[in-house]
Parts: sequence; structure tokens; C-alpha cells
Amino acid sequence: MELHEPELRDVPVTAVLAALADDVRLGIVRTLAEGGEYACGTFEFGVSKATRSHHLKVLREAGLTRTRVAGTSRFVRLRREELDRLYPGLLDAVLAAPAPASAG
Repeated sequence: MELHEPELRDVPVTAVLAALADDVRLGIVRTLAEGGEYACGTFEFGVSKATRSHHLKVLREAGLTRTRVAGTSRFVRLRREELDRLYPGLLDAVLAAPAPASAG
């Protein structure tokens, strides 16, 4: 199964910012920023599986993450190097902001 993962240079910065504007998605990005690859099912954040899948899709389609499919599992990672190259300082600024009390 092939997933839609746009070239980051083709994604408007407004789409990246919109994806980061949601507390659940921001929580996912904060977790991914710790490094490595995470199984999609490991993100709880108090939402249903369908809602979690939606949030992961929004992040992927905004160019923030890459998803690797392995059998029936999906693993996601942050496209940190690409984001830092195209939008220098954006992720650092977003991640430095205090986490919302209701997230994660």
C-alpha cells in the first residue's frame, strides 16, 4: 500500500502551520521530535483509533511525517531534517512553546 507523502517543497507553509495548530497533532509531533520511529498504534492522546488515524494522515499530507508500512503495521517518523532545511527554526519554535495542559 502506497501512502500519499508530498514533497515538502510542494506544501504551503500554511498547510504545515494548520497541521500543527491542533493539540493532538502537536502532541504527536512532540513525541516524534524525541527521535526515532513509532508504531502508529502507540499514540493514545485520549482519542479513538479513527481519530488518531485522521490526525496522522493530516500530519503526513502536510509533509510533517513519513509513514513506513510493514505488513499490517505502520511506523511514523518526523521529517525533521527536511522541515529544518525548508522552514528553519519553525519546529524549534513550535516545540519550545509550552505544551497545552490537555495534550499528551
